[in-house]
Amino acid sequence: MDQFLPFTGGYFWWIAAGILLLAEMAMPGFFMLWLAVAAALTAILDLFFHFTGVQEIFCFAVLAFFCVLASWRFVMNARYSKTDSPHLNQRHHGLVGRSFILDRAIVNGSGKIKVEDTLWDVDGLDMAAGARVKVISVQGMRLMVEAA
Repeated sequence: MDQFLPFTGGYFWWIAAGILLLAEMAMPGFFMLWLAVAAALTAILDLFFHFTGVQEIFCFAVLAFFCVLASWRFVMNARYSKTDSPHLNQRHHGLVGRSFILDRAIVNGSGKIKVEDTLWDVDGLDMAAGARVKVISVQGMRLMVEAA
């Protein structure tokens, strides 16, 4: 069977790992990196066990599967990990539960509050300017408020 797979062997897997690493540098993401790791591990295992061509390909396929699976778990854990600032790019969600003074009266359900140096549009029951309001939710970029 190895006569049909003359390209396999230790050097082949080192070359494949190098080509996959070059492809990784040329493309965004980290997918090719794990295939390169699997190819390098196949080359290392081939040094010790002297696989046949079919065994090398099977070994690479199994290692590639487990490397990609392990990387997927790593990426998912990193993506959904707890952070000390969960609203970093959505700061308006961090305003929920806080109280502010109305900068412009709420008339016909719409008004404005000033948070530091920014005016925010608010929706709620009609109130006079200067009233204390509490942010109860966010809808898009508008804050829903009630009397504090």
